[in-house]
Amino acid sequence: MSPPVPPPGAAPPPPPAPARRGRVRLLAVLAAVLVIAVAAVGLAVVRPGPVAGWLGGEADAPTAARTAEPAPSEVLAAADPNAPAPTPEGVRAALEPLVGAAALGERVNVSVADVATGKALYGRGQDSPTVPASVTKLPTGVAVLAARGPAYRIPTRAVAGPNPGEVVLVGGGDPTLAVDKNGFYPGAARLDDLAAQVRKALGGTAPTKVIVDSSLFSGQVYGPGWDDDIPTGGFGAAITALTTDAARRDPEAARKSFDATHGMAERVPQPDLTAGRQFARLLGLSGDAAEVKRGTAPTASGGTAPAPGTELGKVQSLPMVRLVDIMISDSDNVIAEYMARQVALAKGKPASFQGGAAATDQVLGELGLPADEISLADGSGLSRTNRISPSLLTDLITLAGNGSHPELAAIFGGLPVGGWSGTLDDRYQETATKAGAGVVRAKTGTLTGVSAIAGVVTTADGRLLTFAVLTDQAPAGALDATREALDRISSVLARCGCR
Repeated sequence: MSPPVPPPGAAPPPPPAPARRGRVRLLAVLAAVLVIAVAAVGLAVVRPGPVAGWLGGEADAPTAARTAEPAPSEVLAAADPNAPAPTPEGVRAALEPLVGAAALGERVNVSVADVATGKALYGRGQDSPTVPASVTKLPTGVAVLAARGPAYRIPTRAVAGPNPGEVVLVGGGDPTLAVDKNGFYPGAARLDDLAAQVRKALGGTAPTKVIVDSSLFSGQVYGPGWDDDIPTGGFGAAITALTTDAARRDPEAARKSFDATHGMAERVPQPDLTAGRQFARLLGLSGDAAEVKRGTAPTASGGTAPAPGTELGKVQSLPMVRLVDIMISDSDNVIAEYMARQVALAKGKPASFQGGAAATDQVLGELGLPADEISLADGSGLSRTNRISPSLLTDLITLAGNGSHPELAAIFGGLPVGGWSGTLDDRYQETATKAGAGVVRAKTGTLTGVSAIAGVVTTADGRLLTFAVLTDQAPAGALDATREALDRISSVLARCGCR
């Protein structure tokens, strides 16, 4: 599963989107919506402040008794757009001794390109569709940012039911919705806030019943191609239009144990009904009255409030830019599946696994990316039937960093940094890979027999490259060795001028 159980003047006009193998030049400045500056655009990346503030919660106000935080330390040095570019011959000489490592298995596909020019520098099976595991979250993130925009928020609504006192809780597909202040995701929308709105809107009418409307999503709740243990293994969940805390049974405990468990947490089997029962209790219902059933919200028809279908309250998720950031930095599979459904909804397709995959393919094609080199069954990468080529990934990263679509730059904010954060926190520690620590920023992917990594790296000369290395026939029982072999490839790019 992924993530695994341990060890785990006037400005020039924007360039066009890349053609199938075409590349575009880097612009110096990207959108200011990023929580962290992005090395891919020639800016230094610095250590973020308090996690709650970074992910959307309000950071605590400083007090006189609190020791002032030190100035943020630089994590990734700025890329130099005038640095000498590597040559294909130099990159080939550096990588060829590494890509055939036994720990990578018999099928290793690689793509390396220069971000500033978009020039391909190295390829080995670069156009070959390969099982990507969690690297799938990069195209999912790009697709949802393009389709919804970084500021979009997902609503969760409550409307008046068909009879007085009945309340319909309408799921809009917010995976981070919390019950109260003890939710898993800092800054998330909360059901207790929605319940307060409902009580006020009802006035003197007492709530009598909660109906759950989770009809926005359709199809199966577990993904095609998922391993049999994923529904119960703690890294996946039933995907329903209404859920709280991405279906975690005990979100507070899951938050406290996140580092130790690598994000694994027990999930409830029917997230929409669980959320409905939580909401009923917040409305003061108990016993039989707190039991809920599924239904559909009545159509609002006007009349004396609260007439059936009248909106009684609404809460909204964190903005899309932050949801994508969490999805990538934590490799959150459940958020990824909800993001794929947002792409489907934006494109008028069914909010299902199949609809999300088809809509993602459509959006990538509209962006000028080679949609014939990607075939998805889900948005998270848990499915073994997913296929993505390394060159599509480097095309995608180039497009996100070239300034022609500034909304896509948000994918960089959550990318783990080698030797410092996320799934790369404990990597790039060996002598052969230390050159990549602090200068590799990448998304990883792991399934049994599958290891992948894709991102950006700054060379010793200050040149920014994008790379993708995917192997889907890795030897059994050699996860650590396979990861080190992957890290050696990006580390040698960090170490050399490759000219």
